[in-house]
Amino acid sequence: MKFIDPRIDFAFRKIFGSEDAKDILISFLESLLGLEGERRIAELTLLDPFLAPKIKELKYSILDVKCRDHRDVVYIVEMQIQRVAAFLKRIQYNAAKTYVHQIERGDDYPQLNQVIAITISDFVVFEQFGHWVSRHEYRETVSGASCLQEIVHYFIELPKFTKSVEDLEGVLDQWIWFIRYAGSLEKVPKRMQTAAPLRHAFEKARLANMSREELELYESAGVALADARGAVEQARMDGEARGEARGRRQAAIDLLRLLLRQRFGPGLPTVVEERLARASPVELERWTGRILTAVSLDGLFDGAD
Repeated sequence: MKFIDPRIDFAFRKIFGSEDAKDILISFLESLLGLEGERRIAELTLLDPFLAPKIKELKYSILDVKCRDHRDVVYIVEMQIQRVAAFLKRIQYNAAKTYVHQIERGDDYPQLNQVIAITISDFVVFEQFGHWVSRHEYRETVSGASCLQEIVHYFIELPKFTKSVEDLEGVLDQWIWFIRYAGSLEKVPKRMQTAAPLRHAFEKARLANMSREELELYESAGVALADARGAVEQARMDGEARGEARGRRQAAIDLLRLLLRQRFGPGLPTVVEERLARASPVELERWTGRILTAVSLDGLFDGAD
């Protein structure tokens, strides 16, 4: 028995965004958002349900859900699991767009409902803390009071979640474990067979339950994700290489400047500083080699001495 990988956008939408899987999505949302009592979800509407033919046309997709709790409070949940360019800006843009597009005229702003943006990332977003679930909202800077909560962001950073199945605590842990590891399993762990929504999620994720078209789209999505990850990793390596080159060049400039000040005095002319700033690594190396023999700055730079 094998399962599709929920970290792939196509698989995530199939499991959590199908009309026959609302119990899965409700369980996940209630555990993540900490919904209890009257705040529990009474009604859930998929604004853009999973449709395989439609998914294949999208570079990435967002799962939009309208929720109503037992207090009759309505809010919109926006979920995505794929990294996009300008990641944090794009997420904030999408949430703001979802908020604004609820109405057609500015006069209707009292009708706006809260938007909760949930992002599940297969990479570390926030290096500055170690917890894997974080909530982000507007706060007043002096008192810390949370007065503006119309757009709230939740992040689940999967690489930070390293619990074994034996160490899981609560429903949310089980959902995060499912999202991260289901694609590598061949059977459902006994620990994960107790809750009905989780059993349903594993059933939805079974490869054997997918149509031929869904399998083709799933495989294509997996290849696209692998290509995207490869591109991101290559860009990171290229960036580090450029950073190292810039670092080596700056170190060469600093060394030559120090030698020039020792040889010709501390007050280097502006024109010299300008030449150093635009010098190539080859020029810097050549000038540094002349520092002991040059009798003037002009001779050092132009090789006239």
